Amino acid sequence: RTASSRPQRKKMRLVSARPAAALASRAATRAGMHQMQTKRHFTPLADQDRIFQNIYGAHDTSLKGAMKYGDWHKTDKIVQKGWEWIINEIKASGLRGRGGAGFPTGLKYSFMPKVKPDNRPSYLVVNADESEPCTCKDREILRNEPHKLVEGCLIVGSAMLAKAAYIYVRGEYHDETVALQRAIDEAYKAGKLGKNAAGSGYDFDVYVHRGAGAYICGEETAMIESLEGKQGKPRLKPPFPANVGLWGCPTTVTNVETVAVVPTILRRGAGWFSSFGRDNNKGTKLFNVGGNVNNPCTVEETMGVPMEYLIEKHGGGVKGGWSNLQAVIPGGVSVPMVNAEMAKEAIMDFDGLRKYKTALGTGSMTVIDKSQDLIAVTMRISSFFKHESCGQCTPCREGVAWMYNILQRFTVGNASVGEIQMLDEISRNIEGHTICALGDAAAWPVQGLIRNFRPLIEKRISEYKSQGAL
Repeated sequence: RTASSRPQRKKMRLVSARPAAALASRAATRAGMHQMQTKRHFTPLADQDRIFQNIYGAHDTSLKGAMKYGDWHKTDKIVQKGWEWIINEIKASGLRGRGGAGFPTGLKYSFMPKVKPDNRPSYLVVNADESEPCTCKDREILRNEPHKLVEGCLIVGSAMLAKAAYIYVRGEYHDETVALQRAIDEAYKAGKLGKNAAGSGYDFDVYVHRGAGAYICGEETAMIESLEGKQGKPRLKPPFPANVGLWGCPTTVTNVETVAVVPTILRRGAGWFSSFGRDNNKGTKLFNVGGNVNNPCTVEETMGVPMEYLIEKHGGGVKGGWSNLQAVIPGGVSVPMVNAEMAKEAIMDFDGLRKYKTALGTGSMTVIDKSQDLIAVTMRISSFFKHESCGQCTPCREGVAWMYNILQRFTVGNASVGEIQMLDEISRNIEGHTICALGDAAAWPVQGLIRNFRPLIEKRISEYKSQGAL
């Protein structure tokens, strides 16, 4: 189920714009509060501070509707301020990548060369592949707020002196691709794209490219390979895409949400955005709350929101109550799961989850209650990564299959206790030894299971032996 299919759309009701002075005062007050923010003093995000005002698609998603809620407002003036101002504002806002890695966005965008003696064109590639299981935040932007992304492409592209943006959409996202292409067509018709885009004096084009369903193409260099018509296999780095990317030209690959929030940040100011969240974890973010909850949803909240608050307030609570909670995967299935005690205290931002040896990832939580078999859950995750490995790197190609085979036996208990340590060692020989991060993504769920739920595995093995089956 997705947010758009539920009647709870009123949760993100639209509030009329307030006077600039009042907003500035509110932002200044919140800045002080958020510097001291802890779990006990968390301040929920006010409706008027939400960047995505139509994330549930309750209102008109066309260009006309988008403009009513502020999209494309003074875009020409923003572009005309120049690349240096745009990048400095993004840096000052504290925005970090929303695709999982959390790299500082302004710094990443600044890597693109501004002086090119060979006159090679530059390109912006937007990663809308979103193939991480249990992650569906970007999907809501594509189908309900596509103009935020299209406008963001123009502004971010101009800051890189890029001539075009390629939005690489997951092949299974048919309806989302249709909605996005419709928005692009509207933008061209209204003069927002193409020659003299939005009256800014800057020429810029946006193209949509559909993938074919490969998870590995979410990796930036594999995505570039796929765009070039080749097999989606990651490249060795260096050279990095900012120097040699799409068709050998300077390229930046960035996430949908990261690009979509930039226009609002530049309109409302870096200080406004950085007033939310904690140090080094600024701004607002889209979170998914799914799994065994009463109200699965996509919701925008402040960075640093307590995990318990997201589950209870927006997710409607764990099915059967909090006492029925067994584990939570905080950010897509590629990050280690945490137990119920950790979930009670965890803060949902990049640094807050590091305390529990896990990561924010995409911010897409999967809540797992006590009716689920955690060993079988981890086995299913390993099965996914085994299937999606491109096979270039031996540790990933062979090691993930080994982990999956061992977990199959762990599921029934047909193993020895010593194999738990062996499984952990295999995962650590995969982690950090591959071209891309898929090896790490496959290893971390296994490490999380062993670190936080080892007694469960030992009990399963003991029960199997007591039946005289081994």
